[in-house]
Amino acid sequence: MLFTAKLSDMPVEAESRVIIRFQDCDPLMHLNNSKYFDYFFNAREDQVSKLYGFSFEAMFRELRTSWVVYQHQIAYVRPARISEWVRITSRVIYYNEDTMVTEYFMTNDLRTELKTVLWTTSKHINVTTGQRVPHVQEIMDYLGATCVPGVDFQHLHFNDRIHAIKQELAQGASA
Repeated sequence: MLFTAKLSDMPVEAESRVIIRFQDCDPLMHLNNSKYFDYFFNAREDQVSKLYGFSFEAMFRELRTSWVVYQHQIAYVRPARISEWVRITSRVIYYNEDTMVTEYFMTNDLRTELKTVLWTTSKHINVTTGQRVPHVQEIMDYLGATCVPGVDFQHLHFNDRIHAIKQELAQGASA
């Protein structure tokens, strides 16, 4: 069993609160561009473990499969600064038989300022052969339960999504 949470209990969005570490910053006291990936991926690993009871290691061990990164799209909207508390949100916005697109975004602690948006496209592979393989039914059910509804990824432009996230944040701030 890859997931301990019930499908009906799985939220589509996960959020973490983290502090920007001195060691990850450049001389201008901004989070180094390459470190955003570490913050996003570490947050997602913690989030899916906590919310869904999922372990990447269990998928590797039990199914002999994993997801590998195929492509990234990232926008650095505003810098994250040394010692700043930020919020990292992650969510699946698209999937098919062997592909998953995870959307990440970072905001300030109050969720009023967008800092970064990342789309990561991952392919599901057999770890022995390195070849793409279809998701098993348990994974398809998980992706179906956790994919953000109403996102037409096939016709969505990255910059339009950045604008939509900014609008979400503005609406949340005024509520």
